[in-house]
Amino acid sequence: MDGFDIGGIPGLAEEHRMVRDLVVKFVERDLMPLEPAVLKREAEDGRYGLTPEEEAPLLAKCRELGLWGLDVPEEFGGADLPLAALMAVEEEMGRTVTPFLFPPDSPNLHMLKAVANEEQRRKYLDPYARGEMRSCIAISEPGAGGDPAGMTTRAVQDGEDWVINGRKIWVSGVPRADFIILMARTGEGKRQEGVTAFIVERGTPGFVIEREIPMIGGRRTYELVFEDCRVPNSQVLGRIGQGYAPMQLRLNIRRLQMGARCTGMARRALEMLCEQAKSRVTFGVALADRQAIQWWIAEAATKIHACRLMVRDAAAKLGAGVDVRNEASMVKVFATEMAQEVLDHAMQTFGAMGMTKELPLQLMAAQVRVQRIYEGPSEVHRMAIARRVLKHGI
Repeated sequence: MDGFDIGGIPGLAEEHRMVRDLVVKFVERDLMPLEPAVLKREAEDGRYGLTPEEEAPLLAKCRELGLWGLDVPEEFGGADLPLAALMAVEEEMGRTVTPFLFPPDSPNLHMLKAVANEEQRRKYLDPYARGEMRSCIAISEPGAGGDPAGMTTRAVQDGEDWVINGRKIWVSGVPRADFIILMARTGEGKRQEGVTAFIVERGTPGFVIEREIPMIGGRRTYELVFEDCRVPNSQVLGRIGQGYAPMQLRLNIRRLQMGARCTGMARRALEMLCEQAKSRVTFGVALADRQAIQWWIAEAATKIHACRLMVRDAAAKLGAGVDVRNEASMVKVFATEMAQEVLDHAMQTFGAMGMTKELPLQLMAAQVRVQRIYEGPSEVHRMAIARRVLKHGI
C-alpha cells in the first residue's frame, strides 16, 4: 500500500476493509504489471484495452478471490457491499491504467435493481449480476449531450410494441454489450417529464451502430441510430414516463465512482511526483527541496484527502437513501479538476519524460480530461449546484 493512503476507513466494517486490502494487492500484483503492454499498444495504434489472453486470467483470479459482483445482492451471488465500501475499492482501481472492471459495471446494475420487474430481473439482471452479460446505456444525443432532459429520441406505442426513432451519441461499450438501456421520450413534457427507459437487445432490427468515435485517452465511443426500432412492451424498464429518476440514480453512482477513481489516479501521480522529486537534482539542488515542488505536494495531499472525504460522505448518504444530486455534482467537479491539476504537476516534475507515452501519467491526464465532459460537463454541474444553493441554501 503506497504512502499516500491515509489509513483506515472510518465507518466501514472490518470485512469491508479486508475486501479493500485484497483489491490493493490485486491492483499491485496483477494489474500494474500489465501497464507496459497496455501503454505500448496505446502508443503504437491508439487502442486501449486488454487482449483476451490478458483478461481471461484476471477474470479467473477475481472469481478465485471473491472479487466478483462486489455490490451485487446476495440473492444473485454477490457480496452486497455498501456504496461506501465500493467507493474505497474504486479508489484503488483508479491507481492503475490497466483497463479492468470487476464485473458487472456498477451504475447500470443499480438502475436495474431499482426498477426491473420480475421478468426483467430473471432475463437481464440475474445474468448481468453474475457477469454473464454486458450492458451499456444510451442517454446523450447530438445537440443535447450536456442536457439529458432535452433529448428528442422518441418511442411511440403501437399496440403491444414501442417503435423508437432517434440518435444517441458518446455511448461507451457498445460492441461488447448484450443489451443497452435506452432513454427515449414517450410523453409531451419538455424536460424530465415523459422520459422512459427501454431495454434493447443487441441485434434488434432498426438498432444500428452508425460509427465508432476515437476519444483521447485511448477510449472509444459510438453513435447509434434507431430507425423504426420495434421492441415489445415487456422491454419498458420501470414506469412509462418516469425514467428520469432511475437514470439520475445511475448517474449519481457513476459520478461518485469517478470521484473515487480520480482520487486513486491523483494518489498514483503524487507518489510518482514525490519519488521523482527526491531523486532528481537540478542546479545542484534536489527538486524535493524547492518550495514550488513542496507546495505542489502539500496542495495535492490536501485535495486528495478532501476528495476522498467528499466521496465517502456522498456514498454513505446515497446508501441511506438520501438525495445526493448536489453532492454528486460537487464530487464530479472537484475530483476531475483536482486530479487534472495533480497529474499536470506530476508530469511537469518529470520534465520531458513526463511528456512520453512510456509513463502512465499522460494516459491518466487524457482520461481525466474526458471525465470533465462526460456524465455532465463541469459548467453544467456548477450551474446546477448554484441553482440548488440559491433555492435551498447549503
